[in-house]
Amino acid sequence: MVQLVLHYDGARFAGWQRQTKERTAQGELERALARLLQSPTTALGAGRTDAGVHARGQAAGVRVPERWTVVELRRALNAVLPGDLWVAAAHEMRPEFHARYSATARRYSYAVGLGEASRSPFRRAWEWAFPRPIDFTALDAETAILQGEHCFRAFAVHGTAPPTDSLRCAVHRAGWRREGDVLFFDVAANRFLHHMVRFLVGTLLDVASGRRPGGTVARLLLAADNSEVSPPAPPHALCLEHVNYPDDLYLSGSA
Repeated sequence: MVQLVLHYDGARFAGWQRQTKERTAQGELERALARLLQSPTTALGAGRTDAGVHARGQAAGVRVPERWTVVELRRALNAVLPGDLWVAAAHEMRPEFHARYSATARRYSYAVGLGEASRSPFRRAWEWAFPRPIDFTALDAETAILQGEHCFRAFAVHGTAPPTDSLRCAVHRAGWRREGDVLFFDVAANRFLHHMVRFLVGTLLDVASGRRPGGTVARLLLAADNSEVSPPAPPHALCLEHVNYPDDLYLSGSA
């Protein structure tokens, strides 16, 4: 079993998951694997990313014949994959490794452009050029409530999870950092619901820009539905940064 760590520019992908009529990251990866291995090969991802969302740390698990080393597999894949999808690393894993179910945490970042320069064509594909002033004290106070385990029903697309799902997520870290005129939201959790990060960013920035009152996030974490959540932030500034797995699932081979 091999874990592939993938980078992709989501602009021209209809998300991660394979689709019959749309171009996806999983579809392109499986097409390359089939070409190299001369047989259909499934690549199981750590999770889905929506259309337009990027990745610097998407993990995919693949089973390949033993004759393939991780070094050879990574080199061969990068020779045939399209330019917007790249294998950053390949790790030999124990047979029980599962890209989705073995994951213990996932980390995302969201980039918000604060200055006029964020509207440059060289930046607007990766940042949300935010048009309103931000109260950073209010932003940090509103974000602090996210730490810990909560029900995120109000921050998810209705009907995308099984009826028996509690919609609870354990947030290990949630906070903002500033690099020049770019503000980044970093969030890590054991799981994420559909559109969850984008709903969080949209709501947090609505509070920080005075469009909603302080305490909105705390109130929504107790809500019975998602009817009062802010519109989701646009997908193009969201990036899946990393997926964590237990150390004992890794074998010696890496590339």
